[in-house]
Amino acid sequence: MTCKICKTETEKIFGAEIINKYRIDYFYCRNCGFLQTEEPYWLTEVYKNPINVSDTGYLQRNIFLSKKVTILLFFFFNKNKKFLDYAGGYGVFVRIMRDMGFDFYWSDKYTQNLFARGFEYNDSIKNDIEAITCFEAFEHFVNPIDEIEKMLSISKNIIFTTELLPQPIPKPEDWWYYGLEHGQHISFYSKKTFYFIANKYSLNYSNLGNLHILNHKKISNLKLKVLKFTKFGLHKLLQKQLKSKTWEDHLKMSNNK
Repeated sequence: MTCKICKTETEKIFGAEIINKYRIDYFYCRNCGFLQTEEPYWLTEVYKNPINVSDTGYLQRNIFLSKKVTILLFFFFNKNKKFLDYAGGYGVFVRIMRDMGFDFYWSDKYTQNLFARGFEYNDSIKNDIEAITCFEAFEHFVNPIDEIEKMLSISKNIIFTTELLPQPIPKPEDWWYYGLEHGQHISFYSKKTFYFIANKYSLNYSNLGNLHILNHKKISNLKLKVLKFTKFGLHKLLQKQLKSKTWEDHLKMSNNK
């Protein structure tokens, strides 16, 4: 099977049972460190409910990431421009960020926008997007390079989360992130994979645990340590310098009725 990242031939390393129903194979690329399942014929079935029932950390994750991203956007990007949450789920993150004062928009081809209605992304604002956020979606991508290129056609700055593939590669029963119970995780990346992608598109890659940045302007690891001040409430201080869009958005949506 050919690697979906670098087009090198992969090797089968193990099989596993997903959703207590299908026996599938996993293939590893030694060239770029990417792990993928066989072609995921089961996705139509498992995406009847896009946000899987075992994702109990959905709200907590959005709240936590809003604090980190507030600091990132404030210090390393133009905070006054527009932003896109790609694969934005129910729109929770977009709503939180707009409440804080950032001009965020939503996009997701699989999930209904419940909390950020009226702020869907469209091509008319394409040239105004400063950066894209994309949380817990890379592991769902059937064709990661296609998705990454879609994002890069909008902005050269991508802030995203996904768990890095441990080394040595764990067996199916030894790593929760394979998501065997829901079958939606089909792509797994190592640092080597992201460095390969960054080099392919002349970008810089920064790793902050399960938070990652691909962007055109290099950010030093020393400066990124400012994120540690999240636990001291730095995001709250920065938020005071922004104007919340909550009431502004309320007026807009009320007038659109």
